[in-house]
Amino acid sequence: MAAIIYHIFSSSALLSLGLYHLICTTSSHLKSPRDYFAKPFHPFSLSSSQRLKHLQLYLLILCLLIAFAHQTLISSDSDPLLKGRTPVHRFTSLQAAGVLFLFILLSLALLLSETTSLLPFPPDLFFGVAAALFFLQYSVSSASASVQISDLQAKCDSNSASISSLSSVLCLVLACHPRLFVADVGLGASLCLQGLWVLQTGLSLYVDAFIPEGCHKLLDVVSGVEGSTKCDLEDSKLRAVAILDLVFVVHVMFVVVIVMVIYAAVARTVGIRRFGSYEVLPTAAAADSNHIQMKAMTGTQA
Repeated sequence: MAAIIYHIFSSSALLSLGLYHLICTTSSHLKSPRDYFAKPFHPFSLSSSQRLKHLQLYLLILCLLIAFAHQTLISSDSDPLLKGRTPVHRFTSLQAAGVLFLFILLSLALLLSETTSLLPFPPDLFFGVAAALFFLQYSVSSASASVQISDLQAKCDSNSASISSLSSVLCLVLACHPRLFVADVGLGASLCLQGLWVLQTGLSLYVDAFIPEGCHKLLDVVSGVEGSTKCDLEDSKLRAVAILDLVFVVHVMFVVVIVMVIYAAVARTVGIRRFGSYEVLPTAAAADSNHIQMKAMTGTQA
């Protein structure tokens, strides 16, 4: 029960962060396309209070601290599933906790940069460090997938690693080209996709109704370390993996729809039409007419 609650919490935090980033990025671009550049932090504009403007950063740090504490605590759980004599989940949980700790440090540095003058943190440096951390998260998820005993957990970790690698590439692009609106939108979309996939991981591993046919929960794993689902037959494993791949594609399609809906809603709210907002160039006849009028005015003044 605790495992699925943690996945729901993590999914909500990532999805909220991704949606907020998408809305703020789209609004900033539509209001002033020429002056647009990617920002690592968008102040909460609905409040006049200086502290509430940084509400996003406070909530982000709080969620990261909770996730860090959870990964640290489960690393001390007893694990009946051992490869040889190695408690695999302890190392993978500590690695995940280490990555989360680095994200906490990055968020604290951004908060200090926004609220004080002690640590001026330029956006390109932030995106560069974030790219490195997302790549580290990709490495940890890939390593976790390679040593997992649970077949479904390994597949879920593998897809999560793919999303982290995409986020890393997008952050690196924004560090080099901060005016690239497509990359900034893609970063927000990748956060939404990661949030949805975290929820799908929790459902596929810990909720009986979502466990693929032919797989079952391991009764001797009480706390759900290393996943709690096992497929007995090879055919069941292949079928379960294929189902997860299909579900992953469905989540990608859903995120694409979310991006389109947000763009349309923000464009309608801001009141700017993205297409058709050009000025008609003067024709040759209009130019000649203006030239004749100017000559007539000059002659009259003379």
